[in-house]
This record gives sequence, structure tokens and C-alpha cells, in this order.
Amino acid sequence: MHLKSFSISGFRSLTDVADIPVSRPTILAGHNDGGKSAVLDALAFLLGKRSLSDDDRSYSGTDTEQEPGEGAGRMPSTSVTGVFLLDEWEQGAFDLPAVVRARRWAALEASPLLQVWGPVPDDERLADLSRHLVPALKALVAELGLAPLSQRRADLEAALRQYAAGHSAEGWGPAPGGFDKRMPAFLPFDGKAARPDDQIKTALSGRFQHHMADPELKGRLGAIELDIQERLRIDAKSLCEHIQDRCPDLAEVFVEPEVSFTQGFRGAPLRIARAAGEPVGLERSGLGSNRRVSLAIWEWNNELLIEEEITAAAEDSADDGEPVAPPVQTIVVYDEPDTHLDYGHQRRIMNLIREQSALPHVSVMVATHSMNLIDGVDISDVVHLKLENHRTMVERLGAGVVGPAIDIHLGKIAVAVGLRNTVLLHERCFLAVEGDTEQRAFPVLFRLCEGMSLQAAGIALWACFNNEGALHLARYLVEWDRTVMLVVDADSRNVSKSIFKEAKLTQFFGTSADRYVKFLGEPDHAAEGQERYNELEEIFTDPVWAKVANKAWPKEEGEWSASDFTALRAPGKKFSEQVKELLQVGSPQGPGGKPDMMYTLAATLDTPDDVPLQLRSVFSELRTLAG
Repeated sequence: MHLKSFSISGFRSLTDVADIPVSRPTILAGHNDGGKSAVLDALAFLLGKRSLSDDDRSYSGTDTEQEPGEGAGRMPSTSVTGVFLLDEWEQGAFDLPAVVRARRWAALEASPLLQVWGPVPDDERLADLSRHLVPALKALVAELGLAPLSQRRADLEAALRQYAAGHSAEGWGPAPGGFDKRMPAFLPFDGKAARPDDQIKTALSGRFQHHMADPELKGRLGAIELDIQERLRIDAKSLCEHIQDRCPDLAEVFVEPEVSFTQGFRGAPLRIARAAGEPVGLERSGLGSNRRVSLAIWEWNNELLIEEEITAAAEDSADDGEPVAPPVQTIVVYDEPDTHLDYGHQRRIMNLIREQSALPHVSVMVATHSMNLIDGVDISDVVHLKLENHRTMVERLGAGVVGPAIDIHLGKIAVAVGLRNTVLLHERCFLAVEGDTEQRAFPVLFRLCEGMSLQAAGIALWACFNNEGALHLARYLVEWDRTVMLVVDADSRNVSKSIFKEAKLTQFFGTSADRYVKFLGEPDHAAEGQERYNELEEIFTDPVWAKVANKAWPKEEGEWSASDFTALRAPGKKFSEQVKELLQVGSPQGPGGKPDMMYTLAATLDTPDDVPLQLRSVFSELRTLAG
């Protein structure tokens, strides 16, 4: 059974959150107190690994200005609903289709119920036949006037199921017996707690359950406790060796498993020694040691997951004729795993997550603030959580706006133009320019005019390179309420098949194209008497060009004058090419190309007054938009 996605209702700030994917991996990003840990706790509740407390239930206040708890009671119910894929064995065992919706639901002051959506028999007694003994099944068959093939349990149940199928309505009914035992395994690692003892207990608990299920141990209740304890010692020895290998400054590492059938697997306190023969509890070590040991535990657990996958594959390939239940999905959960780790150890965490995500029966969910982790996955696998009026809202860029194929295409475009996931999620304004020339010059010009960098102002810059995909990305960001501005040369409209022609812009932005696209050189419609220019280079005045040329590209003899550049403004000729050729021929230090020429121009200017008014107006508007 594999969980593909889940939705949450009435759980803390998650009053109504839908379709959170369980991917390989899924990244939960967002501000502090945005709901990341609540999502992970809700997942644990769905999988039966966490009880529900009164504090977990959302407040039912509908006044968005009202603080939670002020004049509001708790919501009448809390539920977490998952979409599960069932394998063939489970479909036969539970008489369910390949895709089912199951939920864990709890009304106020009531115990949680595990339910499945599907046909619910009109007769409540037929909802779960596994709870009835054979005499009760025979009585039901007789009461309903059915004719089973025999009086065996299997035939009695088959007849009752067939009857129930014809006397049912769609709804939530009790999950079949044994359904909960096939729910995915939940393996949590809390990076914020920094308690390796807890992580060791989590890692060894799975092995404890594995050994408890060993057929060789059944019936030997007197000796099984010692056997389990000895096996866990062997597992713990491997773990200790791995920790010591990763943390060579520790002279000795000890783990002594404690097993009790009355209390289950109670724990395995970890003790370390920096000098031989002097073991101490890890709680007396520093925070850095705790985090490095925890990382070593996670790595060891990853090796166990790989080993289990190999074992499962070997069992699948063995053809003994007996139907065998396939392994269940394991969902590994990390809550801020990079806390207190330096960059090198963060890279190890990233590699670990990638390795686990590649395993067929393993999914990974990571709640993090780490830009490295957020930028390391596809944007559609990033779930951005944010609080609005004390309620968590989910934002998934790249998911379901214009179809999966386009989503992938947009993700590739974002990578190609240098927009990382963290930029797409957090930057307040996106500035698109036509090519490399503007991409190099604009950051310098913006800092000169506005007194700060584009990044500090919250503006992400990307170059279109005449790529129609950039307009797709711009339209997509506009649909997601991102602030976008495209700044291009006025002559872009005139190029054959230009993506900046009026028809194309209207197709992408409707009648509001002027809000999103600025053409450098086109006169302001509100002003009269302005000249029309074709490109960025042309809007700089001739005196400015002369002043910069004398500083950056001096002649061997004499100086440049404004008239040298005025002469290049001839109709039908491209001003930028004329200037570049003039400077390359007339100066030993002439520019290597147009991008280099414009970057040098921008870097040589002294005051904002040297920057054309139209460009200053664009920068001012960008600053306002980003603010």
C-alpha cells in the first residue's frame, strides 16, 4: 500500500488543506509557525502513529480578524484523508480497487476511526464481516435468504459481499480488517530535537518488530526476550561502529538495548567515550556532537532500508507458488534535518535523502528552511505553507495549472533562466530582460539609481534570450500572483516572429500587457515631444557616452566628444553596433562585445542623473512593486 497524497481538515492551523503529495522527496517549505510540523503530525495521525489531543483540533471561528480561541469552539471533527495505491495482494485480501481513499476521522470527544470511501451496505452488520464468527455469518445468510456454495467461512462471506454490493450506497465505511496493518511505515527523524537517543530508538524499533515476527521465535516466550535483546545488540554494534567511523574523535560508543514484553522496546541509551574506558551519556556532550551522531544514525538507517529493499526483491523473484504480501511503503520524515549542521554535513543530508528517495518502496518528506534542500528538487514537489489569518494555506508552484506536461516544461525553463525554487517562492518581484547585455548592466544601473542591489530589493532578474518559454514563465508567475515586469528594447516589436509583438503579448497577458511589459525607447504616451529610440544603448545621451568613453576607452591621441556619437545616430543603422565598432577601432582598450561595453558603461557612471529618465522610472516602479 502506497500513500500518494493526503488532505487535512480540522487539525491545528490546517483547517482545510488538500492534496499534499508524498513524493520522492516532498519538501515542505515556509515561514516559522507556518504549519510544516503540523503537516507531519497530521500524517502520523493518518498512519496510526500519533494520538489526537484536544489541542490538535482546530478552532471553528469564522471571523478572520478574530484571534484563535476568542469566542470560538473546536471544530466538530478532525480528519486526515489519504489517496492510497493498493497492490494486487491487497486488492484481493480487502476486496478493494487499486486506488482507494482512506481517512482517520475523529469527532469531538470520540476515538478516531479508520474509514474507507466506497460502497457502504445499507445493513450495518455487513460493513465488516471479519468481526463476525461463523455462526453469526450463517445466521445472517439465513436471515437474508442467501444460498452460499457451502457453509465454509469463505463461501459465506462471498455470498454476503455479493448481497451487500447490490444493497449499498457510496460513503465512508469502516476499513476492512487488517487494512491498518498494511498502512505505510512511518519513520520520523526530528532535526530540531537533537536527541540521538530518540533517533536510535526509532531506528531500532523497526528491527525489534522485524525480529518479533521471526517464526523461529514463536512459542518460545521464555527465551524470546533474551534472543531479541541479543539480536538488537548485534544491530546496535553495527550502528556503534558506523557512528565511530563517522565521528573519529569518539574513542568508544556503546548501545545496550533494553527489551521487555510488557513494555515493548523501551529504548537503547547511547553512551560515548572520548577517551577509552570513560563512557558518558550523550546528553553531557555538546550540540554539535549530538547532531553529528544523529546524522550517522540516519545514514545507518538508510543502509537498513536498502537491505530491506534487496531482501524484498529476492523474495519477489522466488517462485514458490505461495502468495506473499509485498512490503509496505516506508515514509521517512525529516523535520528540519539540517538544523545546527555546517554546509558539509548539509550536503551529506542531501545525498542521504536522494539515496532514500531512489528506493522503490520508500518516500521521503522533509520540512526545512534550507535553500539547498528546497532548490534540490522539482518545483512541483515543493509544498509552500504560509499563514493567512491564522490558517495555513498551501501553495504548489508547477502543480495542476495548465497540465503536468507544461508543469515539467515550466520547471525546465525556470532552471534554464536561473530561477531557483527558493527564488520562485520568496522573491517579491521578477524582472525579465532581453539578453545578456541587460542582465549584466541592469544590476549595476539599479544599484546606482536606487542605492541597493536587486537582491536586497527582493527582485529576481532573468534573461529571456529571445526564448518564448520566458513569456510562458512570466504568464505562469502572473497567474500565481507574482509581480512580473519584462523590460525589452523598443525594436523587439519589429523583429520577424517576435515574441513581443502586440498579438503575442495580448495572448499572454490580455489587455493588461502594458502593466507587465516596458519597451525601452518608446515615448511615454502621457508625454509629448519625446524622441523614439530603438534600444537600450540609444537612450543614453551623447555627452554621457563621451564622458564614459574618455574614462574607459581613451583614444591614443585626443579625446572623445559628444559629436562623435551624434554622428552614429543615422536612420537605418543600429546605434549599438556603430558605437561598439567606433570604440574598438578608436581605442586600444576597446570593448570586447556589446555586453562588455554596456557593463563598463554602467560601472563607469557617477550619478543617477547619468542614467536616462525612462530607465530610472522603470527602476523606481520595480522598487515600488517589490515593496
